[in-house]
Amino acid sequence: MTTYEDTHGAGRTRSGPGWAVRLLAWVCILFGVVICAGGIWLLLLGGSWYYALSGAGLIATGILLNHGSMKAVAVYLVVWVLTLLWAFWEVGMDGWALVPRLVAPTVILVLVLPCIPALRRTRSRI
Repeated sequence: MTTYEDTHGAGRTRSGPGWAVRLLAWVCILFGVVICAGGIWLLLLGGSWYYALSGAGLIATGILLNHGSMKAVAVYLVVWVLTLLWAFWEVGMDGWALVPRLVAPTVILVLVLPCIPALRRTRSRI
């Protein structure tokens, strides 16, 4: 159990992040495993490093979310920014070509950001 202090200074215990944060953590891990495995296969075929790296970033985000660590938000923000840069590098300013590259990562970002209050309440050792 993790201990944190409320606004009155009394210590309370909390077992970790709430069920919604843990659910998102496992979704990130599962998607990350699929994307990373596909990315490794693509690398073996001579393709881009992007999918292997972004899948690994999703796995790391999920693990950190599961532990209630604020580092999860930072890791996913790095993944999202790198995804944005990669997408523009790959297709330029073609809006329709950017949509499939940016919608899912942005939806995940929109789900990760509301976890910040729950992560702040949970003091993680990671």
